Amino acid sequence: MKIRHPWLIRFLAFVAAWLVRGWIGTLRYRLLVVDGREHPANARHERYLYAFWHEALLFPALFRARIHFLISQHADGEFIAHVCRHLGAGVVRGSTTRGGGPALLEMMRWSRRTHLGITPDGPRGPRRRVQPGVVFLASATGLPIAIFGVGCNAGWRAPSWDRMAIPRPFSLVTVVVAPAFQVPPNLDRAGIEHYRQRVEEQFARATATAEHWAATGQRPNLGDWGKPEKAARLSA
Repeated sequence: MKIRHPWLIRFLAFVAAWLVRGWIGTLRYRLLVVDGREHPANARHERYLYAFWHEALLFPALFRARIHFLISQHADGEFIAHVCRHLGAGVVRGSTTRGGGPALLEMMRWSRRTHLGITPDGPRGPRRRVQPGVVFLASATGLPIAIFGVGCNAGWRAPSWDRMAIPRPFSLVTVVVAPAFQVPPNLDRAGIEHYRQRVEEQFARATATAEHWAATGQRPNLGDWGKPEKAARLSA
């Protein structure tokens, strides 16, 4: 049954946020940035459009930087938005399919002061399929896209469309950040599709590398960046 009552949503989001804080505090994590840049960067000097798969939506709680996330206006998004606020993240409501125009303008305003965050296969999927909204947002704001691949050596998958990853307490999370890249302004349809495919390819590489690292414990060799990787222990 869907939860619709506003006060109940707020209360459950408050509880969920504290549970996430406690759960995140038990995790160990390793970070590998392929191009050697600092992430999360100091937003006063350099800002990024951070991109995560929808299944890894909980992991930005590891961040120690201000970031505004684009959260859908669907009913489920209301709960997620309240959780994000309790965790200290900014929220802009909208998506590429609903409330997109005003949301884009608000994200553009925030891009002058903070990082932005987006789940480019959300809010409804298909899973691990990049939608063009992330390219459009990067083109409009001028922020370089930093793609995060996430793996875990032990955990579960939720029975949802995105198969959300839920690492076990005290497990190891591995994060691989693909080389950040800029999207040109004023792209036509062909240009948006070109960069959409590039984002999807970088997501596949970063995710495969992070999952292989989590499954084997072998730190990735950057000389092997882009080569096929084996499946992770936390099955996709």
